[in-house]
Amino acid sequence: MRRSLTLVLLAGVLLAIVPYLGLPAFYESVLYLIFHWVALATSWNILSGYSGYFSFGHGAFYGIGMYTTATLTSQFDVPFLWTLPVAAAFAALFGIVLGAVSFRVKAVRGELFALLTLAATFVVATIVLNVPLIDGGQGVYLSAVPMPDFGPSPSGTFYLLALGAAVGTLVIALLIYYARFGTGLFAIHDDEDVAEVLGVPTFKYKVAAFGLSCALAGVVGGIQAMFVSYVTTGDVFTVAMPLTVVLMSVLGGTRHWLGPAVGALVITLLLYSFTAGDSAVIGKVAMGVILIVVILFMPEGILGQALKRFGRKPQDRAARASKSQDRAGQASKSQDHAAQASLPPSAINQQLEAAEAGTDSVPASPRPEDAAVGLADAAPAAPGRRAAASGSSEVLLVAKDVAKSFRGVRALKGVNLSVYRGEILGLLGPNGSGKSTFINVVSGHFPATAGSIVFKGNELVGKDAHLVARCGISRTYQIPRPFAHLSVLENVALPAMFGGQLTERRQAEEDAWQWLEFTGLAGRAHALPDDLNLHQRKFLEFARALAAKPELLMLDEVLSGLTPSEIDEAVALIHRIREQGTTILFVEHVMRAVMALCDRIVVFDQGLVLAEGEPQHVMSRPEVVSAYLGKPIEDEHAANVSGVHAHA
Repeated sequence: MRRSLTLVLLAGVLLAIVPYLGLPAFYESVLYLIFHWVALATSWNILSGYSGYFSFGHGAFYGIGMYTTATLTSQFDVPFLWTLPVAAAFAALFGIVLGAVSFRVKAVRGELFALLTLAATFVVATIVLNVPLIDGGQGVYLSAVPMPDFGPSPSGTFYLLALGAAVGTLVIALLIYYARFGTGLFAIHDDEDVAEVLGVPTFKYKVAAFGLSCALAGVVGGIQAMFVSYVTTGDVFTVAMPLTVVLMSVLGGTRHWLGPAVGALVITLLLYSFTAGDSAVIGKVAMGVILIVVILFMPEGILGQALKRFGRKPQDRAARASKSQDRAGQASKSQDHAAQASLPPSAINQQLEAAEAGTDSVPASPRPEDAAVGLADAAPAAPGRRAAASGSSEVLLVAKDVAKSFRGVRALKGVNLSVYRGEILGLLGPNGSGKSTFINVVSGHFPATAGSIVFKGNELVGKDAHLVARCGISRTYQIPRPFAHLSVLENVALPAMFGGQLTERRQAEEDAWQWLEFTGLAGRAHALPDDLNLHQRKFLEFARALAAKPELLMLDEVLSGLTPSEIDEAVALIHRIREQGTTILFVEHVMRAVMALCDRIVVFDQGLVLAEGEPQHVMSRPEVVSAYLGKPIEDEHAANVSGVHAHA
């Protein structure tokens, strides 16, 4: 970051010398337009490119800045430079109010948000047009407004103003890009719901980004008002302006701080070349063609494509150098781990059980005939370990009468359970019984309809998901949901930055390396999640959840879709997690893993707790077997016969 920041500031200083070189005013005006569009496109990208909330209303905030400066200078004789912070404040205030209202409604995303901001443009234009003090339909003349003379000429002054706006906007975008704020916005862009559950205050971040984007647009608008000297609603509040900004950002690359500047440079020079050749219409057609080509063949933009092809991973060398000394020691562990993974599942489980409780081996995989004989026979218990864990009397989490309804469908109907510190509590039940819904409610992914959830003495019901994460709760998802455009390393570092630890980015990435080594993903640190197989994505979920250093880790069917050998690797990993003192809530259908891992189990059925206790005892109860397998045919026949006799 420091090198990029230094280069931007150095470039700004060098470009500030240009007006003193005696260039014709025409060239200074062309450079002014380049800087103007660089600042506008970059300001738009802070919200729309980073967070993914595409705005077509940038013309509204830009227009507010123009009319603020025009009105204050022409009607109230306020010095021009003093109007710029006021223009920024008015534009930011409008954006914050609009964002605070729209971001509270989860349905207002994607195209709905884009249409909302576009509608805001027409609302602002109507107000300005019908208020005589502002415009009144006649426009505002600024030709008599005095200009500051800190430049060698009027055109030089405008050049320096636009250059300052462009450099300032780029610096702000760069700082956000490398800060925790930027990481949170990128997570919102990829999966807003997961970002919130991992600790990102999504609402606050979106409103802040929106307000900052609007403020910068307001400053640029204020400068442009003086540059054109005559402001009218017909020229200011147009659809062409935000579309041009979108095109510039998309062309350059929205996921990099420098992308919009690259796009603005290309498009401005392209438009100038066609305009200078008296082919303005062809220039507009060319813009449309470029947009289509970029969307179809270069979705990452010019800069994104270049970095993808030619760029080096920024931390590869540093990571290899820092870990070269550790890899000799890790090699023997990796060989042992690989050798263990190659053993039959029964042998691995035998080693795990022998290491902790001295029990016998378990079957390689659950079989239907095992279930038919009795679910409790799927695996032996580990009485020594369970006794130690269940001996803890400290209650970490208590759920009382927890209910959750979805448009009349009651997924949870009053769940009551407790989780003790240090234990592995299994959450079992047939599909649709409410297990995953319970995890979603505890983590804040879904708000509870009724009931109470107390974690370490703090009530969780009513808290936003990011506040729940900061209490010390983390989770995985049944279907892995990594942030698609963040690397594996960045995915794992994010919870450390926003969870209970609130670690700075550099330290979070250093800690992330440890969790990647712990889960065997260090070699894929700079890969994107789409480049991983299912097994690796499951382990990425593990690493990401562990990076928050939670006191309660909720695992939602982390073994589903894995092969037997991969299941045994995951079981071994869960043992290692538990040995570090983490309490685990374990939702799973792989019975041999449940029986090998869990100290207690709670069985759900139709949104209620059906049974609770030690695995061997609970899984042998008739009502549990019936919930999993259905009522036996002979029982149904007997019930029907008794019903007939009773009716007779």
